[in-house]
Amino acid sequence: MPQLILNPWFYILVVSWAIFLTIIPSKIMKHYFNNEPETTSTYKPETNAWNWTWH
Repeated sequence: MPQLILNPWFYILVVSWAIFLTIIPSKIMKHYFNNEPETTSTYKPETNAWNWTWH
């Protein structure tokens, strides 16, 4: 049965996991934290109450 032969499948498994664990996470993490957090502003916009005329 060819499933029991480790060569070349074990090598493909090891190389693919090495790629997944080294190269791909560094490329993905560049997209997560591209904006630095800003401090919240103390400015509060003026809010007006709605004047509903119910008949």
